[in-house]
Amino acid sequence: MLTYPEIDPVIFSIFGLKIRWYGMMYVLGFLAGWWLARRRAIKPWSIIKPAQVDDLVFYTMLGVIIGGRVGYALFYGTEQLFSDPLYLFKITEGGMSFHGGLLGVMLAMWLYSRKLGVRPWGVLDFVAPLVPLGLGFGRIGNFINGELWGKPTDVPWGFMVNGQVLHPSMLYEALLEGFVLFAILWLFTSRERPYMAVSGLFFLLYGVFRFAVEFVRVPDAHIGYIAFGWLTMGQLLTLPMIVAGAILIGLAYRKRKT
Repeated sequence: MLTYPEIDPVIFSIFGLKIRWYGMMYVLGFLAGWWLARRRAIKPWSIIKPAQVDDLVFYTMLGVIIGGRVGYALFYGTEQLFSDPLYLFKITEGGMSFHGGLLGVMLAMWLYSRKLGVRPWGVLDFVAPLVPLGLGFGRIGNFINGELWGKPTDVPWGFMVNGQVLHPSMLYEALLEGFVLFAILWLFTSRERPYMAVSGLFFLLYGVFRFAVEFVRVPDAHIGYIAFGWLTMGQLLTLPMIVAGAILIGLAYRKRKT
C-alpha cells in the first residue's frame, strides 16, 4: 500500500493568477509534441514539412482545448449545460473529455489539410504518434489533482486515500494510453506506413487500453454505469474507436496490396 503524497495542485501564483500543475502538464504535452513533430517532419516521406510544424501544433492545440471542453460539457455535463449554457466556460467546474478533444483535433486537422491541399488522413497519420505523450502528462496532472481514482483494491501499489486503498487508475492510463501507446506508435512510424494505418493503430490501441482501465475506474457520480452494471460512458464512447481502428488498418493494408 502506498500513501498519496497530497501534492499542492498550484505551483505558484503571480498577481493572483494561479499556475497549476494540471495546466503545466498540457504545456509539457504540447512542447513534447512540437519537438517530436520537428524530428519526424524531416523524413523524406513526411506529408508535413518542418516549416509547417508550428501551424500544425497551433491547430492541434485549438482542437484539443475547444473540443475537450465542449466534449466534456456534452458527454458528461449535459444537465449542467442545459440549465446554465455558461457552464461551457466554467473551466473550474468539470474538466476535459478525451473523446471531445479527439473530435476537435480531427476537425482541426481536416481544416489544416484543406489549407495545405493534402489528404486529411495523411495529416492525422502524422499527428497520431504525437498525441499519447500529451495524454500521459494530462493523466499525471489528474494524479496531482487527486482526481479520477479507481475502485477499492488490495493490490500493493494501491494508494491510501480518505481511509480507503484505491486503484491509481489515472496512472494506469498515463502508462498505457500515454507512454506505452507513444512507444508503439513512434516505433511503428519510424518508416513509411500505408495511408490510414497509423491513425487506425492509434484508435485501436487507445480504445483497447481505455476500455480495459475503465473496469477499475469509478464512473462519474452523476452518470454512473450506463448498462449491465459495469458499462461506463468512457467504454461506450471508446467502442466505436476500436471498431474504426480495426477497419482503418484493414483498409490501409488492403489498398497497399492492390
